[in-house]
Order: sequence, then C-alpha cells, then structure tokens
Amino acid sequence: MVFLKAGAWALIADGRKALFVRNSGDTKDYDLRVVWHRTMDNPLTREQGTDRPGRAAPAPGVRGGSLEATDWHQIAEARFAGEVADILNKAAADEAFEEVVIAAPPKVLSELRDHLSAKAAATVIAEIAKTLTDHPLDRIAKILKADLDAL
Repeated sequence: MVFLKAGAWALIADGRKALFVRNSGDTKDYDLRVVWHRTMDNPLTREQGTDRPGRAAPAPGVRGGSLEATDWHQIAEARFAGEVADILNKAAADEAFEEVVIAAPPKVLSELRDHLSAKAAATVIAEIAKTLTDHPLDRIAKILKADLDAL
C-alpha cells in the first residue's frame, strides 16, 4: 500500500494536459487542490504537416521506397512531457513537495521518466499508467486512492 500523505503532490498528465495537485486531506480522504495546470493546443498531424512523406532513392540492385511520415502530433506531445518534467524538476529543487505520484498514459510516463532530474525522481513514490486528465478532481482522488491502495 502506498499513501498520498497530506502535502504530497500528484501529477496528472497526458500529452496535452498537465495538472499538479496537492493533497490537503489525509491518507484516508484525499482532498486534492490544484497547484498548477497547463493545456497545450496540439492539432492532429494532418493539420500540422504540409508535405507528403519523402522518397528514398534506390541503390543499385535495391528498390526505392517511401520514408515514414513525420508525426508532428507525437513530437509535440513528447516536447510537452519534457516541459512538464522541467516544472516538476524545478519544484523538487525548490523543495515544494516531499513526495509525488505521477498518473499518465504509458508513453507520457516514459517521456517524463527520461526528463526527470535525480532529485525529482527520488520523490516519486508511485506511477500510475492511466489517463485521468478528463476526470473531475473528486473522481481523480477516488481513482488515485484505489490504485495506491492496490500497490
């Protein structure tokens, strides 16, 4: 069992939204309060890109082929996760919290992990591979409580 103590933070994120919350309640009844939030406008790749994928020139004896299209949407999500990790790193360096729980989809969790400083990574007490950004705070609190109790 893992508990979100009073004063501990939770980062609820996906590739477009990030919500930092603090538990103002106790370990039995979470009372999540927003510390900081941010959303990013990230249109679909087809709305961002203008060219078709490139073509590879054939080598002697080898057929040519097309190159994979650039996924601008995924690149923007990865960049956003890096920015969110930078904010978490700064908060950890400023000792704004002692413990943090991160809830994000698996790809975003991976990006966040890649960008966390050693100090911020040491404060992570649990990771939850779920998308919770579209839930209201009271529902997020219930889901976090259930998932942390299961650990």
